[in-house]
Amino acid sequence: MVWAGARGTTNDHERTIPFARFAPLLDCPGVTFYSLQCGERAVDLQARPDVIDLSPQLGDFADTAAFVSQLDLVISVDTSVAHLAGALARDLWLLLPYAPDFRWMLDREDTPWYPTARLIRQTRRGDWGEVIARARQRLEERARR
Repeated sequence: MVWAGARGTTNDHERTIPFARFAPLLDCPGVTFYSLQCGERAVDLQARPDVIDLSPQLGDFADTAAFVSQLDLVISVDTSVAHLAGALARDLWLLLPYAPDFRWMLDREDTPWYPTARLIRQTRRGDWGEVIARARQRLEERARR
């Protein structure tokens, strides 16, 4: 999982989910979470010792790709990790703001860029709660299977 982009990026305030808003997803029963979040925002995990923090082992994209290739699913905001998971044809749930980057188009849950990606979009600007609730519901269904 990745909940935040790099600070200073033009649209970071739109694509990053504050960790407190992302955290309800982590209470999904039967799921083990691995964090691919790097940088200063990885410190958010201090409040969640149940999440396995991979950031100390992520030196470059080759390291990240090695971990991503072993995961059942990557849940991410629009970051390089999401693109890496898509390029590796791994299952990806991409959490998108109301007005996403052009490449995610509008009004669809799939993307021609990455056939294994599912797009979960805000239906109201700034409403990450709804996005997390839908992702959690899908994750609970997936965990039951």
